[in-house]
Amino acid sequence: MALKIIRSLCFTIFPCGIAGLIISSIAGNNEGWVLTIGMITAGAAIILMVTSAVTTSQRVDIFNEAVAERVEQRIRTLVAAGADETEVRSLVRDTIDLYRGQQ
Repeated sequence: MALKIIRSLCFTIFPCGIAGLIISSIAGNNEGWVLTIGMITAGAAIILMVTSAVTTSQRVDIFNEAVAERVEQRIRTLVAAGADETEVRSLVRDTIDLYRGQQ
């Protein structure tokens, strides 16, 4: 909820800052006002970038021991049937990479 408020506030400051820069430039070109409004707008942009960088993260996959044990048992079964263990484990790793790439 706080992230939405921060984003909404920043996105409100951007057009107000642009309008403020235009108005303060036209109405007397006071350098103090122009710099103040520009710094506030730049500060909002920095705050938006920082909050987006801090809050954006990928979810950690929950390790399920039961599924891992079933996969390991199937690998053992395939190896016992004559499959190359290195190739089977490589296939499992490639499958995991393929699955993670789709998310």
